Amino acid sequence: MSHDHDHGHRHDHDPDEQPDNSLGPMDVRVRALETVLTQKGYVERAALDALVETYETRIGPRNGARVVARAWSDPAYFEWLCQDATSAIAALGYGGRQGEQMVALANTPKQHNMVVCTLCSCYPWPVLGLPPTWYKSAPYRARVVRDPRGVLADFGVELPKETAIRVWDSTAEVRYLVIPLRPIGSESLSEDRLAELVTRDSMIGTGLARPVAGVQA
Repeated sequence: MSHDHDHGHRHDHDPDEQPDNSLGPMDVRVRALETVLTQKGYVERAALDALVETYETRIGPRNGARVVARAWSDPAYFEWLCQDATSAIAALGYGGRQGEQMVALANTPKQHNMVVCTLCSCYPWPVLGLPPTWYKSAPYRARVVRDPRGVLADFGVELPKETAIRVWDSTAEVRYLVIPLRPIGSESLSEDRLAELVTRDSMIGTGLARPVAGVQA
């Protein structure tokens, strides 16, 4: 297994952002702010949770799913995405802050790609939304570099032994989007239906695309 792991890279974030730990300084500050705002009646915790959930699991990942579905269904777009992901993604209307320089990583039967940010939580917001809590956690950031197969097993993914796993370390300059393997039997599906097979975790590399079963053409 090979790893792209550059300890010397620069992570450029908002001035107040700190490296994330499960209960690091930023978590404590955010929770304290949430408590004050809810106690004063400025926001409702349920509404705040719903907003975060929407951006974390629906709006952002839906964008990435559209990119992957287009790549699966259009060979020319797939080649463009692999060569210049930033432009190819922008052509579908997705781009902006945290997605200024994108690189697409196409999974193959011989190589599976996984993404991490070892120092903090660099993440491609325009195509994946907000990063999940586990992506920002110290255990994931440390372990995925040392034991990617073990991490995949924790997510319920078991790859063939002959499939190499490559871990890519995001930076402020470059964010990654994994293009998962297209599910077997999806050849007749429309682009909209293909997008339904794409999961957030499959675009990070900690999961696979959904099987075709249950998705109508």
